[in-house]
Parts: sequence; C-alpha cells; structure tokens
Amino acid sequence: MTSEFGPLLRQLRKQAGMTQERLAERAELAVRTIRRLETGAGNDPRVGTVKLLAQALELSPDDRQRLLAAASSTPLPVAEQPAAATPETIEQPAAEAPSVKAPPERRTAAQRALDEAAEQLAQVVAARWQREEEHRRVHDPFQLPVRFRAGESSGGLGEIVDVYRRTPSGRLVVLGRPGSGKSILALRFVLDHLRTRRDTDPVPVIFSIGSWDPTTTALRDWLIDQLLRDYPGLVATAPDGSTLAAALVETGRVLPVLDGFDEISNALHRAALEALNATTLPLLLTSRPGEYGRAVEATALARAAEIELVDLTRADLADYLGPAWAPVLDELRDHPESHAATNITAALTTPLMVVLARTVHRDANPADLLDTARFPTPGAIEAHLLGSFVPTLYRPGPPQQSTSGRPRRSWDPALVQRWLGHLAHHLDRRGTSDIAWWQLGSTVRRSTRILAVVVASAVITSLLDLTLSLPAYLHHLGFAGGIGAAVLEASLVGLAIGLAIGLVHGMAIVYGGAEFRPTRMQIRLRGRKSSRSYLSRFGAGMVGGFVVGIGVSSTNTLVRGLLHGFPPAGAAIGVTLVDAFLFGLIFGLSAALVLMLAAVLEKPLDIDSAADPVAMLAENRRTVLRQTLLLLPVLVLAIAFGGQLVISLFQGTLGPLVWFPHGAFVGLLGGISVTLAYSLAFTAWGQWILLARLWLPLTGWLPWATTAFLADAYERGVLRQSGAVYQFRHARLQEHLSRTYREQRSA
Repeated sequence: MTSEFGPLLRQLRKQAGMTQERLAERAELAVRTIRRLETGAGNDPRVGTVKLLAQALELSPDDRQRLLAAASSTPLPVAEQPAAATPETIEQPAAEAPSVKAPPERRTAAQRALDEAAEQLAQVVAARWQREEEHRRVHDPFQLPVRFRAGESSGGLGEIVDVYRRTPSGRLVVLGRPGSGKSILALRFVLDHLRTRRDTDPVPVIFSIGSWDPTTTALRDWLIDQLLRDYPGLVATAPDGSTLAAALVETGRVLPVLDGFDEISNALHRAALEALNATTLPLLLTSRPGEYGRAVEATALARAAEIELVDLTRADLADYLGPAWAPVLDELRDHPESHAATNITAALTTPLMVVLARTVHRDANPADLLDTARFPTPGAIEAHLLGSFVPTLYRPGPPQQSTSGRPRRSWDPALVQRWLGHLAHHLDRRGTSDIAWWQLGSTVRRSTRILAVVVASAVITSLLDLTLSLPAYLHHLGFAGGIGAAVLEASLVGLAIGLAIGLVHGMAIVYGGAEFRPTRMQIRLRGRKSSRSYLSRFGAGMVGGFVVGIGVSSTNTLVRGLLHGFPPAGAAIGVTLVDAFLFGLIFGLSAALVLMLAAVLEKPLDIDSAADPVAMLAENRRTVLRQTLLLLPVLVLAIAFGGQLVISLFQGTLGPLVWFPHGAFVGLLGGISVTLAYSLAFTAWGQWILLARLWLPLTGWLPWATTAFLADAYERGVLRQSGAVYQFRHARLQEHLSRTYREQRSA
C-alpha cells in the first residue's frame, strides 16, 4: 500500500462528513476493508475499489484524480498489470476462473456479507501460512530451488501462480517424488495467489486431503467440515441459513489446494478421482507420480493440466550444504561415476533429504556417507537420515532458548522416539496425517475409554457425596457409625452414577459413532440455533438424564435398605419402579433443559480464532469451563425444583410422594456430579484431560506434559502445523517412525 493513499482517503472521508461504517455502506465494501485501506495494512488498493470509494464520497474530478493517482503511485502486482493502456482492462486477467461475484452495483446484501467473510478468510489464511513458512525455515540459509516441468517448458517456485492462472480449467495437478517440495509449493502458491488476489478471486485454502474418504463423504461436505475445524468462526450463519463455510464453498469463494492425494488409501484413489470429476470446483492437487499414475489408468482427472517437480542438481547441493561437505562434494565432482557418488547423488535429489542430511550431519562428519560398506545403496542413506533425524534434534547439549525466549525443555531421546512412534502408529491406524489433540484418546481401546469415564465419574461423585453427606451422618450416627454410613453411601452412589455415565458414553461412541470434537461455539448471552438442533439436544438430554436418574434411584433404594432395612419384596419392587420412573423423568427433563439452554447461549467464534492447536485447546478449555460454571447451578436448581414439580404432577397417582428436603440434596449432588462428569465424558477437552493427560502418560505412551511436548516438537521441526492440527514434517518421517515403533513392539 502506498503511503499517500491511506491518509488521503481518511481526509476525504472526513471532509464528506462520513464515518467508516457509512462509507463502507455507500461503497458496498466491508468496514474492515475501509479500515485496512486507511491504516495502510494489506496490498495496494484495486482500481475498481478506488472508483467505488470516489463515487461513494461524491468527489470532484480533481479529488477523484488525486485519489486514483495516490492508489497507483507504486506498481500494481503482476497479475493486475493492464493488458492495454486503458483503465478498464487493468482488472481483467489473461485467463481466469469464473468470477464469484456480481458487479459491485448489483451485489445484494447477502453477496456483500459473503464477500466480507471471504475477505476476512483471505487475511487469516495469509497470516497463518506466512507464519508457518517462516517457522519451517525454508529460507535457512536459503530456499532450495523447487523447479517444475510442464510439457516442453519449465519454471520455478515463483511462477506457479502464473502457470495456474494460464490454465483454462482452473485445475492443476502437481506431481513430485516424496520430499520433492510439493507441500512447500502449495504453501507458496497460496501466499503468492493471495498477494495478487483480486476481489473476484476465490480464496486459496490448503487442505490435507489424505484424511478424505470419498466413499462416505462428498468432496464439498468434506471441505466444509475441514474449514469449520480450522476456522471455527465460519460456523456462523450465512444469509441462506447455512454456515459461512458452506456458503463460501458453494458459491465458489474457496479455491481448494488439495495436498497429498497419494496419502489417501490406495483402494480409494479411483473413487477420489471420480468424486473430483463429479464437481466443477477449480483446484490445485499435489501427489506422488506413482499413486496418481495408477489412479488415472482407471479414470483421469477431467480438464486438469499437469506439471512435475524435477530433481535437485549437484550444483544445488554444493550451494546449500556448505564447506563442511567439501569431501563429499569433491567426490561428486571428481568421481561422479563412483559407487559412493552414485549413491549420494541418487539419495540427495529432493529438498527433504538434503535438509535432513544437513541437519543430521551438522555435528557429524558428512564424509561417513562415502562408506559404501555402511551405505551400499541410496535407500540405506535415506534410511540413515530418517532414522537419525529425531535423535539429532533431541541430542543432549547446552541449554537452548525456545522462540518464546524461555529455556528449551530437554527430553530423553529414547522416550521421545517411543512417544513419536506411538503417535505415528496412531495416525497410520486412522489413515490420516493429522495429529489432532482431541483424537489422541482414540489410541486407547473403546473398552478402556469407557472404563476411564466410569472410574472418573465414580470418583468425582463419591468424593462429592462424602463431602455433602458426612456431617449429617456424623450428627445422627456418631463418629464411627457416621463415617461407615457416609463411605457406604458415597461408594454406592459414585458407582451408580459412574456406571450410568459410562453406559451413556459407551452408547454414544459404540452405537452412535460419536467423536467428541472441539466446540465451534462460545458461550454468550445471545446466539442462534435451528429448531432441529434444539430437538437433538432435548433428545440427548432426555435419554442420558433418564439413564442417570435410574442409577440414582436404584442406589437411593439400596442405601435406604442397607441402613434402615428393606421392605417386603412386593413393596420393594413397586417402590423401586416408581422411584426409577420419577428420578429418570426428573433427571431427563433437567438435562434436556440445560442442553437446550446451552444451545440458546452459544455464539460462533471469530473467524481468526484458534489459529493453531495450542490456541484451539486453550479456547476449548475456556469454553468448557464457562459452560460448566454457567450450567452447573442451572442443573442443580432444575433437579431440585423441577423434581418438586414432577412429584406434584404424580402425587396420589403413584402414591404418597415426598421430595423435599431430600430433593435438595439430590439436586445438589446430582447437579454438580453430573455436570462435572459430562464435561469429562462428552467434551473434547474433557476427553483430552482424561485420556491424553492422564491415561496415556500413566501407561507411558505419551509424556505428562503432552501439550508442551507437541509444541516443542513443532518448534524443533519434527512436526509442522496445518491449521488446527499438527502433522509430521513429512509423510516419509511418519512412515519411518511408525514402522520402527511396530518393529520394536513385535521384537
């Protein structure tokens, strides 16, 4: 952005007596856009945008010319250069995908809302991937060249956007060997495309396509779900009643950059291509040549152009590896046909292997790679580099500082290898490359997960019951008798509620296929939900609450019988059935009310919230704690006073019924214990605490400081970040760690 344009626009706006909001309304632009232009943030203003501003401000010819001159005082990005000298042609690309917007003067309010959402998404995507590119240190000491071949022509990394824009279909396939730089090319494509993006261009977004199952989920639905995961604010309602994510995809405002076609299961490659052909979406797709080639033998990707990444040259190695590699480089130069030179040349043909070689042999002698007895093949060199990468990064040494300025934590390399292997094996079993913190608990068997919920719920309830009931028992039965009675009741009540919560949890994951994902909402005093959502919340609350109520009533009957004697069998059965019905109804209605209230109070997160796994985890922790603090007293009161209402309705019909004062105790105990148990058993953050922070560290499969370990692995370069999830630096590293882990377990 030029330095003159922002102050001039602000001056002209104030002269016209307009606020930023008023100018945005008259120009049919987003307020965020006006603010960005006036403050000088972002790219140079588009000519079409400047014309809209001039018209909205009703500028004189002289002021209009001044504003246009200020906007054009620096060269426009390449993609915006005019084909001729007339201003009307400046915004017309040489070859472009169909525009996703109507002309400004004909845009409806709904279209303007989606335009603003797309603009916000573009800014967030650009910021995130710029940070990620810097973190991956692709320019340290400089970026290895990533070159591609397209037919008879060739190009480099900086030309990929131009190649894409010259593709009439808007569909481009990038092929390359493992580690050849496909993901880096996808990242650079997104940043360069956004830098030269017009208002009419869709927003390029990277999707790791390896987790897509085309036989169960349509492409558009999967894209929408991934957007909601990585940009939770897009769950907000769009003008057509769908989510913003769905509206952006359906109106062509998102350009999918599908990274890792080869990571889809081999059996699904044909189905994936058929699903891609069934859509008209423009896209950029990356894949290894072999997997893509076998897939297109059955069905080709319609209308797609292809480019292929080429290997690095020996000159590239010499420039990048530096003087420590002189003996190796001399061998490559002086004896290129030798066994050692041939092996090294074949192994170090991709940026991945060259970076690994530079890292692994930072403190070791690179000349060791010339030993053909130790490294008889290129594959042996590659295996050595993959196997040595993690131990090198975690090698004990002088204390180092993290990017936050704090001393970097040291870890036992052997344990790190075990933990990373466990994670890699977990990803292989799930058929994905995404390390999602809310899915780490799925590394534990279902039966173990259910048992963990039962134990946690039982412990919480028992401790709470003991705290609440002990004073009364001590008063009526004395010290010894009171403690015994209180412990007996607490144990039985805890077991009953623990089993009930565990049963509901088990039904949800076994029969309902539930996966407890991070909430995309936050608690606010206003929010909107569809009637369908309210009904689903009501049904879930009724079923779960009824089961818990039956458990509470059964325990209540058992405790009374043990302490005061059981009535005759016939009367006991009748009382038990009546209590089970009433308690089930009371707890069911109370839980349904609370879940519906939660729906009323929910509001979407901001689009730029939860920018990384740590931020998303922190946001979900805050959300669950707010929900717990807000809904806990509501559930207590609902059980206590709602119970009295239910008792009044059935008074006489089911016999003489009494609720208070015992109902107040039931409300307090049930409300607190059920709310806390629900937070652990049915939220992503609760499952993370229960399984990833307690169970897996207890069994040695993850460290106690799981969050710190993952963040540290990301900082060291073992992991990379893709939106709300971590991934291993490369699929080959994940494959190596997983294979090593399985071999060690079977040994």
